[in-house]
Amino acid sequence: MSDSLAKYGIYIDDLSKIRVLEPETANQTNKLKEECENFVSKITDFEKNSDDFIKILDTLAREVEKEKMKTIGARNLLRSVAKQRESQKQQMQLILVTGVNFGKVRGIRTTTDTIRVFKKD
Repeated sequence: MSDSLAKYGIYIDDLSKIRVLEPETANQTNKLKEECENFVSKITDFEKNSDDFIKILDTLAREVEKEKMKTIGARNLLRSVAKQRESQKQQMQLILVTGVNFGKVRGIRTTTDTIRVFKKD
């Protein structure tokens, strides 16, 4: 009987259900459907993992950027401290040079004042 129905494109499957598709074609279709669902599931997992990975990388990038800014700030601070020390060094040298000159001037003034005192006497 199934042969006579097959002529009209009607088939009976293993569960005695009437089908319009051949049983082999129906099995292949179901198998393909399962494989597609499996593939979609894997793609969904991949997308989720990719999103998680991107979030982690974004977080790391922000942390790296913060550390980079801290490092640049520290480097600039060190440069300013070095410039400040150089300026202080130059000021100290100037004070030493002018201080010595003031000492000479004081010595000359003292000598001059002493000579004036002796001349008056």
